[in-house]
Amino acid sequence: MSIWTQHQKIEKNATLLLVLSFFVVTIGGVVEIAPLFYLQNTIEKVQGMRPYTPLELAGRNIYIREGCYLCHSQMIRPMRDEIERYGHFSLAAESMYDHPFQWGSKRTGPDLARVGGKYSNEWHVQHMISPRSVVPESVMPPYAFMADRDLDFSDMGDHLTANVAVGVPYTDEMIENFRVDVITQANPDADEADVDGLIARYSESAVLGDFDGNPDRITEMDAIIAYMQMLGTLVDFSTFDATASENLR
Repeated sequence: MSIWTQHQKIEKNATLLLVLSFFVVTIGGVVEIAPLFYLQNTIEKVQGMRPYTPLELAGRNIYIREGCYLCHSQMIRPMRDEIERYGHFSLAAESMYDHPFQWGSKRTGPDLARVGGKYSNEWHVQHMISPRSVVPESVMPPYAFMADRDLDFSDMGDHLTANVAVGVPYTDEMIENFRVDVITQANPDADEADVDGLIARYSESAVLGDFDGNPDRITEMDAIIAYMQMLGTLVDFSTFDATASENLR
């Protein structure tokens, strides 16, 4: 009896086809899922990664609220054209504290995974207020209202606590000092003791500055720019094997 004849028997018998299909899917599921119960972590930790500061987390919340992820991805794929345009391909560890992650699936605008430090705070403010004044071909709508809207961070402690519940390693000290840390990071002239405390909790990668150009208040513009200015800056890629990207060519 030929293989084709046997295959016809399976196709003509709905019950047999269902049972065999279920058997095949079960084997595939076991092979893929079972190992996860024995692995403590599926993401390799990378030196430099840390939780978001309260101000950065507030900016990330605004980023999600305004739907920025609909037009901007935060995932550089390991392809030559992507690496040459945006930088080192994204690592899984860079999203380990993202709930939810912001990889995105569409690029109306450029990928933002490495946008941190690429432009000045002033550039970002102008881009938010009038996108086409700095990028003439941009189709991005203006977000000037962020500069006039005070940042409400009264419940940021609850946001940190919620992140702890899903595995982000915020400490009790971080949660207790969220208010001071927000004010300190947005004030380049903050008290030295407060600055030292912020750095001790979040490392020197926590960028301080008057992000929106208005030192008299902390606005949503401060928060979202603080968030964007840290994207892609936590990992020192000079410590990685330089041939990793070359092998993709």
